[in-house]
Amino acid sequence: MRNKKFEVNFLRTMLIIGLGMLPFLFRKPPIKDWLLAYAFNALTNGIIDKFIVSHGLLRYPTRLLKKQVRINVLFDFLLYPSISVMINQATYHDKGLKILYKIVLFTIPMFFIELWAEKRTKLIEWKTGWMWYHTFISVTLKSYLNRLLIGWIRKIEKKQDEMKIK
Repeated sequence: MRNKKFEVNFLRTMLIIGLGMLPFLFRKPPIKDWLLAYAFNALTNGIIDKFIVSHGLLRYPTRLLKKQVRINVLFDFLLYPSISVMINQATYHDKGLKILYKIVLFTIPMFFIELWAEKRTKLIEWKTGWMWYHTFISVTLKSYLNRLLIGWIRKIEKKQDEMKIK
């Protein structure tokens, strides 16, 4: 029972930290880019996690809103989208492989936290067919695609602004 109490307190602490980070994430312009990165990441997280959980690849025995949903609401809609905003801010002026390099620097700690949670707690269970490298590759690739999308939208917006000036 002590372990369950630790897990619930851990989730509550992460919720408080995640909510506390939000005002600082959206202070630096361009705020609309950060909001878009957050929203796109949260939306796709929910869809992907629902698919993975419903196909029995992952399970979250201890989670927030346990009676309402089977996905990890805290990670999908608060923590990972916040990290996605940080990635976009850290790579704002970067291109190509430099973006990927910085994303890997963000995803490695996330991976080790998940590995710890899978081995030592009941926060996450990897089921048959899911391995550590699936998590690492999928989070890295998804973060990279999110960053590329935001960069692509930024370029389109810049071209439209240049067209207005002419």
